[in-house]
Amino acid sequence: MKLIILDRDGVINHDSPEYIKSAEEWIPIDGSIDAIARLFRAGFTVVVATNQSGLARGKYDLDDLEAMHEKLTRLVEEQGAELGAIFYCPHHPDDKCKCRKPMPGMVDAIEAEFNISAEGFYFVGDSLRDLQAAKTKGCKPILVKTGNGKKTLLQLAEASLQTDSPLILADDIHVFDNLAAATDFIIAN
Repeated sequence: MKLIILDRDGVINHDSPEYIKSAEEWIPIDGSIDAIARLFRAGFTVVVATNQSGLARGKYDLDDLEAMHEKLTRLVEEQGAELGAIFYCPHHPDDKCKCRKPMPGMVDAIEAEFNISAEGFYFVGDSLRDLQAAKTKGCKPILVKTGNGKKTLLQLAEASLQTDSPLILADDIHVFDNLAAATDFIIAN
């Protein structure tokens, strides 16, 4: 099995500092649905791992989240592909749970669900939390510049100037403009 883990907000769909609260607000980034379909056709099991603290914050409810995920699933299926699964953390950052990225709990759950180690597989995200979760589990981190990606790239650049910074992860983080560009690289490699 070839597994790939994708963050949701800022990677697959446009993000918002006000949270994406409904299926109507959930709008895919150009090329992202096609990228998922291309990954599927290339033999990858595509899994989404997303922090959804908006649930704990009361910004939306579980029905709203399910409607967003149904929209994502339907759009992928319309391209003749499918998602392996969608995992989400519903907790508030203050809850200190084990599933909220950068903690590895969601990746642990993915490994258990598919009876596979995520080590060595690609993990695509737009935030430092995504990269940290990827590195903790031995995944190959990919940063996309959509969503919070440009801000994350700046954080990494600033951190590289400080030798004692905990933000420095590794030199093996690949950076791409978007999920479509990352997909080109992943399929080629």
